[in-house]
Amino acid sequence: MTATDPTPADPTPADPTPREPAVSARRDRAAARSPWRQPLALVGAALVVAWVLIAVLAPLLAPQGPLDQLAPKLSAPSASHLFGTDELGRDVLSRVIYGSRISLPLAILLVVLATVLGASVGAIAGFFGGWIDGTLMRLADLVFAFPGIILAMAVAAALGPQLRNAVLAVVIVSWPSYARLVRGLVLSARNSEYVAASRLLGSSALRTMLVDLRPNIAGPVLVMAALDVGNAVLLLSGLSFLGLGAQPPTAEWGAMVAAGAANFDRWWVGVFPGLAILTVVLAFNFVGDTLRDALDPRTARAIRD
Repeated sequence: MTATDPTPADPTPADPTPREPAVSARRDRAAARSPWRQPLALVGAALVVAWVLIAVLAPLLAPQGPLDQLAPKLSAPSASHLFGTDELGRDVLSRVIYGSRISLPLAILLVVLATVLGASVGAIAGFFGGWIDGTLMRLADLVFAFPGIILAMAVAAALGPQLRNAVLAVVIVSWPSYARLVRGLVLSARNSEYVAASRLLGSSALRTMLVDLRPNIAGPVLVMAALDVGNAVLLLSGLSFLGLGAQPPTAEWGAMVAAGAANFDRWWVGVFPGLAILTVVLAFNFVGDTLRDALDPRTARAIRD
């Protein structure tokens, strides 16, 4: 009697290596390499948030009113006046804080106006082409023919030395850049298949530009607008420094730097508003660079790799 070996059970395949940890690890690495995790991006975002909070909470943060003349004139920084006082005995710290309520909103407003105007002109020129394109682009070239600050000074001087006129002057100087950018993007996408399909389905030119083209050109325009906020702050401050923008006694950073230049031996009068301008410009430049890295597929792929 022979013993028969039991029929071996069918071998079960070994369980595959679980992929969840690997996927999670890749996600963690991708998140760690995200453009928004870079040091300059964090610094820029933190500065932007800080200045926005300062502008919103200015009445709570400022030790005095921006026009209060309650301290000795041209007093050096001390425990009672951290940034010192100006030539009229006003607290420089309070004026810098309140100045953010003027410089930041106006800079963002004029960038929005320049973006809307320039993007509209560029989209119309690129989509329709022909004599419309030629006329609008020659108008943009006319603005480009002059240095930006010189043209802004001429417009502000012609309209009168007021902050509102300075904003209008900066908008006139800034819109051609957006027009040229959007025109190039529309020209590259005008003959694409999805635009042709939209037109065949009976979409109007306005609907095609707003529905089909706008999402594909919004990224570069957003990056340019973020970078342009810092330039807008500089231009507004420069016009106020030259006496063509904010007028006394308005607490505006450019006008405060001009007062510091008139009292050059009292360094604190102009240094602290100048540092405010510097930090705002750097913050929006860092944020704009990060947006460019995040929205550009080639840069995002290079960061992940």
